[in-house]
Amino acid sequence: MLSLEEDVEAQALREQGWSISAIARHLKRDRKTIRRYLAGEVVPGRRRRSAVDPFEPFVAYCRARLVDDPHLWASTLLDEITELGYGGGYSTFTRALRRHRLRPHCEPCQATRGRDVAIITHPAGEETQWDWVELPDPPAAWGLGRHAHLLVGALAHSGRWRAVLAESEDFPHLVEALDAVVRKLGGVTRVWRFDRMATVCSPGSGRITAVFAQVAKHYGVRSVVCPPRRGNRKGVVEKANHSAAQRWWRTLADDVTLAAAQAGVDRLAGKLDGRRRVRDGQRTTVAELAAGEQLRMAPTAAFPAEFDVPRVVTPQALVAFRGNAYSVPPGLAGAQVQVRHRLGADSLRIVTARGATVAVHRRAVDGAGLVVRDEGHVVALERAVLAGSSTDRPCTHKTRRPPSAVALAEAAKLRGLPATGPAAHVVIDLSTYAATAARLHTAPTYEDEE
Repeated sequence: MLSLEEDVEAQALREQGWSISAIARHLKRDRKTIRRYLAGEVVPGRRRRSAVDPFEPFVAYCRARLVDDPHLWASTLLDEITELGYGGGYSTFTRALRRHRLRPHCEPCQATRGRDVAIITHPAGEETQWDWVELPDPPAAWGLGRHAHLLVGALAHSGRWRAVLAESEDFPHLVEALDAVVRKLGGVTRVWRFDRMATVCSPGSGRITAVFAQVAKHYGVRSVVCPPRRGNRKGVVEKANHSAAQRWWRTLADDVTLAAAQAGVDRLAGKLDGRRRVRDGQRTTVAELAAGEQLRMAPTAAFPAEFDVPRVVTPQALVAFRGNAYSVPPGLAGAQVQVRHRLGADSLRIVTARGATVAVHRRAVDGAGLVVRDEGHVVALERAVLAGSSTDRPCTHKTRRPPSAVALAEAAKLRGLPATGPAAHVVIDLSTYAATAARLHTAPTYEDEE
């Protein structure tokens, strides 16, 4: 391969009338090499590939995915083609995307980049940042309505994050998700940082609510609220939100169950623990930094928040809750009831709209798909079903049943009535036809016609 200087010199000598052999002897290169460079077949400084590009089989798939979603993250697309057999790294993959020019250009997005970002130091084990993420258009089988809710907790020092899907963002679901994320992270930091969510503080003043103060005391943490419109103050969890939305939710299939979706976000968070970091000039990873945070152990039991969730009774006298079904007495089909249970307790109650408790059950493991029936409810339901049933033989639909005498008599009356409607205004006189028919006793012959 010729250098850029050698290529320039070869072109100049050729212009001066030197032969290819003379240029090759002068530059101590092969004549065929000089001939290819002079003919423009080879570009100086660019080495021809000697092996097949491993990215070539995946070009069509990547182009189709980026046409469908021009803002799909390169890391998300790399996850997809890695499962399809691609063995290259991230930098090689992004270089191939640029070389093939696969990503469409988006002009509006270019105008929003380049703002200043402050750098905030976070000591090890000091702070956990929390935030809700509203995920639009969840699968219909989840029954969550227009949005799913994901609580994300991130350790500010190391960047490790975990997340939990929740049915809503009210206080009991917040407490339940907080406890689950704390246990997934491995412990409790000294400070919890929130934005101005109404379940934690008063949005106007930023003062913590009395009920959440009990939660903070239970876990032994200090609760800090961000100033208004200061999203960069909790930038670690904001970046975790971005990763969860782009690398997990954006590619979630419609037929994924709620349990499988939770497993997917857990898998992504664990994978991102391998991200590389540089601290004090030393190369490390998120997982190694998180191991040095020295978190405090979480309390043995979660804060006893009480859930009160509305549900509708099915015709089988069952109430669905957290992937299981619980029985109620018969006669409540279609009625709205409340499922109440205390976080950490092993039982739940089902009460009517007026507050009457109609069933108490031992709570099954969430997502087990069990039908928990009380024996008294089963007996009462069977009695109600038998009492409402009949022993008469059902009607047969193939029996021949012609009109009865009464129906025929009524039909005869209808036929004898004068015509009504448009037919009553049409008069047909057949007297001329009757006179002609009376004269013609026999058919006319040819002579008669003459």
